[in-house]
Amino acid sequence: MKSLSSAERKLLKARAHALSPVVTVGNERLSPPVLKEIETSLKAHDLIKIRVTGDDRDARLGLLGEICNRTGASPVQHIGKILVVYRENPEPPATIPKKRPARKQPRRTKRSYQNS
Repeated sequence: MKSLSSAERKLLKARAHALSPVVTVGNERLSPPVLKEIETSLKAHDLIKIRVTGDDRDARLGLLGEICNRTGASPVQHIGKILVVYRENPEPPATIPKKRPARKQPRRTKRSYQNS
């Protein structure tokens, strides 16, 4: 788990503002399928939001620490029932080269048919 500076955390909070939660942790807490989904989401997105059900604030804080320890992510933010975690991906996602569309032939005018 990498500790983030306050400037990094501030930038990540700004990025996370527009995100929706991608994983919901329910009554079973951190079951293997939930951890697998968190791992998959972190590999795909770096920065994710996790929704936690339950009203116990201390339990949510403990859950945030456990998620970060098991996945190697860093805690960014904890607001209400939403947890935000970040894990830097060592390799950037592969970009697919864009194909250029074929050029269309210029449109011939009526007069061009008459002159030939």
